[in-house]
Amino acid sequence: QVRLVESGGGLAQPGGSLRLSCAASVSIFSVNTMGWYRQAPGKQREPVATIFRAGGANYADSVKGRFTISRDNVENTVYLQMDSLKPEDTAVYYCNAHIDLLEFWGQGTQVTVSS
Repeated sequence: QVRLVESGGGLAQPGGSLRLSCAASVSIFSVNTMGWYRQAPGKQREPVATIFRAGGANYADSVKGRFTISRDNVENTVYLQMDSLKPEDTAVYYCNAHIDLLEFWGQGTQVTVSS
């Protein structure tokens, strides 16, 4: 069983920064796709950023230029650096991994952006 454990969420002021971490219970070296999703109250879960085994990444238009996804294959951890945070970034952030033909999710971490 693959476990994904997120951390790093919390309260930030508009314009501030947070760094989310997603620690996997297995080696992510050969995992093709890992990413972050978010779900705001009353809204559907949406993709935020995806990173590929080869190193490329995709971002939602709403976070381009502000968020950066990265992966550490030695620590088996994926990160989401969030800068220039906005109130509309407030949501529960979930880590996601596609391994073989299966999809795994973390439990989520709350990010609140408010003054």
